[in-house]
Amino acid sequence: MGTTFLASAIVLVTGIFWGIYWVPVRAIADLGLDGAWGTGAITLAAALLLLPFVLRQTGSLRDADRIGIASIALGGAAFALYSIGFLYGRVALVVLLWFFSPVWSVLIARFLLGWQVPRLRLIAIALGLAGLFIMLGGDGGIPVPGSLGEWMAFIGGLIWAFATAGMRLRSQIPPAPAAFLFALGAALTSFLFAPFLEPLPNIAGSDIIATAVQVLLTGALWWGASIAALMWATVRLDPARVGILLMTEVIFGAMTAAIFAGERLSGSEMVGGALVILCGLLEVWPTEETPRKARSTQPRP
Repeated sequence: MGTTFLASAIVLVTGIFWGIYWVPVRAIADLGLDGAWGTGAITLAAALLLLPFVLRQTGSLRDADRIGIASIALGGAAFALYSIGFLYGRVALVVLLWFFSPVWSVLIARFLLGWQVPRLRLIAIALGLAGLFIMLGGDGGIPVPGSLGEWMAFIGGLIWAFATAGMRLRSQIPPAPAAFLFALGAALTSFLFAPFLEPLPNIAGSDIIATAVQVLLTGALWWGASIAALMWATVRLDPARVGILLMTEVIFGAMTAAIFAGERLSGSEMVGGALVILCGLLEVWPTEETPRKARSTQPRP
């Protein structure tokens, strides 16, 4: 009971934590590390901070399945797009488009992995698609992402679905090395995109120390400690509980963006977003028809 309570608390706090992740990302951008440069610096700092723990467990990576390693790094790449997206789109929409990934997960399970898809999962797909169309086209526009940040979250969610499939099937890597690979994949992706999004950083001399401190803290807390803790917790909980507890990210993301950034959703965006959230809940909800291996077991912070 104690382990279950601790794991549940970790997942709940992680959802809240990632719901306010946009705050340090934008603060670091305001200090001069704009675009993908900020996410690259954050994730590189996280990888370097995790490196000593990895060096103590080199065998876990040396003997690991290569597809499992690639899947974790790919998951980091997906999160990098999500992180960068906060600078080019509204927070709540970026988070909601990321949480559309359960639809991709179900489609991958059915058509690529050949798993049986229960009726509840099909309902989840229908709700997710309906929510997407209402959220993006409810005001009469074309139902596609409307900004670069929204496109990044949408594509990142698709990549995340592929990455989690690989992690479920082929990864047995411990939390610290997994978090290191995750951060490394995100850093490489960020620096690949950085020159195409914004010019080289120009940080004022008086802001160098403040920028370094923010980068190190964000990398250590979000990409290091929280990811490693989440990977420890998710294997000790039912997937449905993990998915439900992580929904706090959507709530806190929308609330903090409305309070601190003045970003509010329209009526159609709120209705569509609610359907996307319901889709996510149904995707992780246990069903008697669902083989255990077909259930979603990876988090979507």
